[in-house]
Amino acid sequence: YDAKCVFCRIARREEPGTALLPCQYEDLACFRDIKPGAPHHYLVVPVEHVGNCKTLKAEHIPLVKRMMEVGKAVLQGNNFNDLNDTRMGFHWPPFCSISHLHLHVLAPASQLGFLSRLMYRINSYWFIT
Repeated sequence: YDAKCVFCRIARREEPGTALLPCQYEDLACFRDIKPGAPHHYLVVPVEHVGNCKTLKAEHIPLVKRMMEVGKAVLQGNNFNDLNDTRMGFHWPPFCSISHLHLHVLAPASQLGFLSRLMYRINSYWFIT
């Protein structure tokens, strides 16, 4: 836990201005992105402070898989069921604003605006899926 990390505080319900969405795993939290790039734009974060995606190791594979499960479940819980029209991924450092692992879940990907299509371009230099 890093008290200076806003995502640590959000995940532990210490930021009253950020509502957490239903999540099937206690070690993960999900909430809306404050600058949405799509009609549905959520962030899935581990409750425990994990650095950015560059710090991931093989033992983190189950964590990332659970993060993606949560992203899909939140989309479906918000009546978005076309999972072929989604984009999920991580900004690659130094292009992430918060150094706490967070999965971007965006849908429908077909409705991403011009800047969002650039910012969340699949497997680009700054965003990996």
